[in-house]
Amino acid sequence: MKLLRWGEQRPETDPGEVALHARNVRFDWSDTPLHWMPSEPIASHLINALNLLLPEGERMFCAAYSEALPYVKDDKLREAMLGFIGQESMHAETHDRVLREVFAANGVDPLPYVRQAEYLFRKTLGSSDVDGAVGDQQLVERLAIIACLEHFFAYLGDWVLNADLEKFDADPRVADLFRWHGAEEVEHRHVAHDVAVYFGAGYLRRAAVMSLVFPVFLTLVVRGTKFMVHQDPALPDLGYPRLLTRVFGAMWRGTLPGMPSLLRSALSTFEPGYNPESVGSTAQAVAYLATSPAARAS
Repeated sequence: MKLLRWGEQRPETDPGEVALHARNVRFDWSDTPLHWMPSEPIASHLINALNLLLPEGERMFCAAYSEALPYVKDDKLREAMLGFIGQESMHAETHDRVLREVFAANGVDPLPYVRQAEYLFRKTLGSSDVDGAVGDQQLVERLAIIACLEHFFAYLGDWVLNADLEKFDADPRVADLFRWHGAEEVEHRHVAHDVAVYFGAGYLRRAAVMSLVFPVFLTLVVRGTKFMVHQDPALPDLGYPRLLTRVFGAMWRGTLPGMPSLLRSALSTFEPGYNPESVGSTAQAVAYLATSPAARAS
């Protein structure tokens, strides 16, 4: 598939909501380099850091939705939630294999950071044993957090579908991993918002949660990048000021999404009547999924 470049338009025919289903994918990770964009090691590691966070986060999403499903009486929403769970489960499993088959093969021990992600998503954001109204509100809070995170994942999915990573000699397998994942995030971008609203997460609550989730998400990604750089013997162990300078440089060159567009995306969720359907194109996502090498290989 020819990806969009600057000045091109997305497909005009958008199919709207589609039936969600998990796609089996097959990746051959043999000889995959850590610096999968050879001239952009910092950008490579920042995107690599998502592999550290995503599996545990997506398992938390699935657990919260499984907990919420018995309370959902809307058949259409239930079907979308089941499709969402299937896709997120496949995402978690696939990124787990990257930890085992790419990071370990390149001498990186991901366990110290993965344990922190486990604590965050299983203990801090996991299911509680509290019953009654307090337990119900904790579930709603978790669903609102998922909605905020899914907004960013849809934004990142739209970005990676349109980013010209090939001009940086990106490894096609890693590029396909994140484009396959990103396309499914765009495809199911409406689900988390619809679920949060169904469970009564109103505008003020969603805005308050976004105000917290946005800086925490960025902090976790930068911390993961620092961890990867520290583990990489080919790079100096950069402190945060120098690391952030290089991250901003990668943004300027186009190997990472720019901070202004990321801020605009976050602020768009504060607009009255915000709808995640405005993030990305279902037609483009479905078109990529039909041609993804990993999806076709299975």
